[in-house]
Amino acid sequence: MAASACEQGCFKDKILVNGFRAWTLVWGAEIAHWVWSFALIHSSLVRALIGSVALATGALLAGCNSDEISLASNAKANQPVPPKLIAEMVAKDMDLQSPILIRLFKQEAELEVWKQDRSGRFALLKSYPICRWSGDLGPKVREGDRQAPEGFYAITPAQMNPQSAYYLSFNTGYPNAYDRSLGHTGSELMVHGDCSSRGCYAMTDEQIAEIYSLGRESFFGGQKSFQFQAYPFRMTPLNMARHRNNPNMPFWKMIKEGYDHFEVTRQEPKVDFCEKKYVFDAVKPADAKRDPVFEASAKCPAYIVPEELAEAVREKQEADHAEFAKLVERGTPVARLNTGVDGGMHKVFAAKLPNGNTGLSEGGQGLALITLSKPPGTIPPTVNPPRGPVTSPDEPLAASLAPSTPAVRVAAATPSDSQPQSTQSQSTQSEGFFSSLAQKMGFGSAAADTTASAAQPAPAKPKVADAKAARSEASKAAAAKADTKQASAHPASKPAAATESAAAAPAPAQSQDNLVTGAQPVLSANSFESRYSAMK
Repeated sequence: MAASACEQGCFKDKILVNGFRAWTLVWGAEIAHWVWSFALIHSSLVRALIGSVALATGALLAGCNSDEISLASNAKANQPVPPKLIAEMVAKDMDLQSPILIRLFKQEAELEVWKQDRSGRFALLKSYPICRWSGDLGPKVREGDRQAPEGFYAITPAQMNPQSAYYLSFNTGYPNAYDRSLGHTGSELMVHGDCSSRGCYAMTDEQIAEIYSLGRESFFGGQKSFQFQAYPFRMTPLNMARHRNNPNMPFWKMIKEGYDHFEVTRQEPKVDFCEKKYVFDAVKPADAKRDPVFEASAKCPAYIVPEELAEAVREKQEADHAEFAKLVERGTPVARLNTGVDGGMHKVFAAKLPNGNTGLSEGGQGLALITLSKPPGTIPPTVNPPRGPVTSPDEPLAASLAPSTPAVRVAAATPSDSQPQSTQSQSTQSEGFFSSLAQKMGFGSAAADTTASAAQPAPAKPKVADAKAARSEASKAAAAKADTKQASAHPASKPAAATESAAAAPAPAQSQDNLVTGAQPVLSANSFESRYSAMK
């Protein structure tokens, strides 16, 4: 499309105002710089109002970009960060526009927002109970399987949707390069409001408005993308022991590597992919002249993990494995496989619904929200708690494993979980204005790029002499022999009894079809290291 006369001649700068881009006159840009310099942490609302006025004034003066300017009046997307949350930032030595990172846990039904403090490390800002998620524990594999993604994803401004049909939303980016290398399919997998999920992670409208505002402010502060980490559960020795016979365990062990990197450093791990595996915090060898180039389906290039980081992660993993072995030896019960329940819900929401059920969720850790007189946000009257089987109990869906590798029996002290996948499909919103914003700002395509999949080959080891390789438990992934049948996405059925996923008696000997060694899958490589300056 040809540029307008205004864009060709009179506009020379662009700024972000509350997540929106506006073209300004040269003198208008100077005013914007002045406004930005006084946008202190306690003036979020004032800045939002000034920004809207500036955009409106620019529209009157310029007479172009009217479609983009009109979005400045989008009240939902421009809601200021709540004063209480700003006070929490001040108490934790954080800036309003410092980078964020999001972690999500299905089993606990919690979404965490982490924010960088002035020391440069990430600290937990707030935990949000998840109102609804669909599918089973395990990664998304194909369109229509109702699974919510697991893995590492990068969220850019193009993936933020201020005009979502579900109040507000952001696209997780599934499938990422790792997912695509395995042939996994799916699209429009979101985190959104409305507490309704068909392959997404659904919050209340009030929650997504707050989360959206935090992402918006981080972009305004210069963060090019924020990392979204989605896990089946907190990657603790106890959870790994409980799910040790789940066929998704090789994949979970692979993404646990990234989980451990973050736990050790409190820094956003750099994510790359090669040989259909995730690679975390890879750097070039000392004797290399250029950075390694990663491709999800190609052979891994020579790389190393910084020794100090590799050693810290190694120590954590050794401690985790020792604790895991003790738990297995004590006979820690193995979690039941999916009994037909579609997804989960945090107990704070389930407790407020007639016949409410947490499904595959266990209610989270440390929130104690069940005692509140009202849940954190409005629960729509149309919300459906977990209930009823997605597939026939006789034909559960199982995560697809690498078809070329033979099945291997799991050793007694090796975490290998087996849990069939349920189906989930997703329909959500267009990228809208943010897509245009991202393309003009140079963020690239808003294509969805992220989701974890089933068991894959072991993670690649650094291929450089004299560098201590980042330790990975390499082994072949078992091929899933059970036929997987996809249930078509359909409207929620009438309330039926939902069976919660609980710990069963100690697991009897498993068949070789269900057990795999500790082969580890791979995550997509997203570029998180590059930052841009909001003001030039």
